[in-house]
Amino acid sequence: MNQLNQLAIAACMACTVFSAQAQLDATVASDAMSDRVVRAKLAELRNKAHDYLPLSIKGDEIPYRFAVLDNTSFQPNVFTTQIPGVNDKATPTAGGPGTTGLVRMAIQRKAGLPTDPNDPRTQVSVYLDVAGLKSIKAEGGNYELQLWYDSHVPPVGPARADGTASFGTITAEDAAILARMGTGNNVPGNVFTLDGKAPRYPSPTDVWPSKISNVVPFPLNAGAFNTLRQDDGHHYWEFKPATNMVFPHFEFPHVGGQIAFYPPAGAFAAGVLGQFLSSIPGSGPAGIQNDGRIYGDNPDIPRDPDRSEAKVPEQLEFRLRSSPSGMNEEIHADVFLRRASFMPGVTDPQTRLYASVARQVALIDRNNDGVLSFTEIDMNGTSDGGLPNSRLYFPISKYSRFTITREANDGLVAPRFANTQRAVVLQGYIKDFVKDADTRQ
Repeated sequence: MNQLNQLAIAACMACTVFSAQAQLDATVASDAMSDRVVRAKLAELRNKAHDYLPLSIKGDEIPYRFAVLDNTSFQPNVFTTQIPGVNDKATPTAGGPGTTGLVRMAIQRKAGLPTDPNDPRTQVSVYLDVAGLKSIKAEGGNYELQLWYDSHVPPVGPARADGTASFGTITAEDAAILARMGTGNNVPGNVFTLDGKAPRYPSPTDVWPSKISNVVPFPLNAGAFNTLRQDDGHHYWEFKPATNMVFPHFEFPHVGGQIAFYPPAGAFAAGVLGQFLSSIPGSGPAGIQNDGRIYGDNPDIPRDPDRSEAKVPEQLEFRLRSSPSGMNEEIHADVFLRRASFMPGVTDPQTRLYASVARQVALIDRNNDGVLSFTEIDMNGTSDGGLPNSRLYFPISKYSRFTITREANDGLVAPRFANTQRAVVLQGYIKDFVKDADTRQ
């Protein structure tokens, strides 16, 4: 197995990814069925032990999509399952049989903002209700909701002056290399696969890392929460440009779940777990390292990633650690797809990853500090030679599934064991609401 494929293993979420449309086609025979599924799940949640009833969608919002969550559709792990010789004499700490949940998305109606789910400016409320997840009590732990996107092969476009591919494209030379992979799946418009064969989606019988999916996803963190005394959880999060952000990809080698960057041992066995922290924002090991006295979490003016709106630019947060979702797809393209136009001949995945992060940040970074500020990634602004910043953000319609992971505070933004399934406790695939369904409560 070459190193690029090993990196792709690290970037895959084993046992968790399906194409949204394929899942819809396979499981939803009609809009009416979708309505019945949501209503049945809400009734089930109400009938389980609970402190509070499921959340209500606001009356002026437009119900859009939903996902039913379970803990049986991915490879078993120690948080949800009793594994012989590991924890079969202990109680699973996150949840056992019958643990379930429901995510509902609703488009917000706000003056001056669109309601088109294909427009990244559209703001969406995300409502989560779960039953059976244990309350986390140790080390400031929490559960974290994530939205997932699968990388696609972009269209062929003209190269930049330096020979690299333009934003959102690959070159003809890149396309020729991809087309020769496997059985020819990797052509523009298709979901990208590691082996060039048809997308192979996970199943509960998969075994990390030898039997896994061949697609390459990344998660968008959708907020942290804990559950209540009845193993009853409720969470609300808003999808908007300020939250449509992904953890810095240079954290991949340092979260413990990877095998690719230090083959064959992985970060944990190689003794490099947590070797690089991102608590001081910058563009990674191959990029700019900043002074903690300027970019660190000043106790007098703490870093606040929610401070995305201000009447004067000086009061906007400038110490962001995460980056817009669309930019992260560019990193995936550099590492996996642009094999002729980006670092040709370099196959070491860690080198390509670190170099791509630094490059993609530099294309947007106006003041050359290696950090993307809210001013620099303003949805209505421009970057990279005048391109609209709206290109940097994926609309809500691009995402195909939800997961919940069990997390512990480790100083990193990347989910624990990203992007493996080893900390996933619930997952579900996104489906459409019926247009006339009243699934607010």
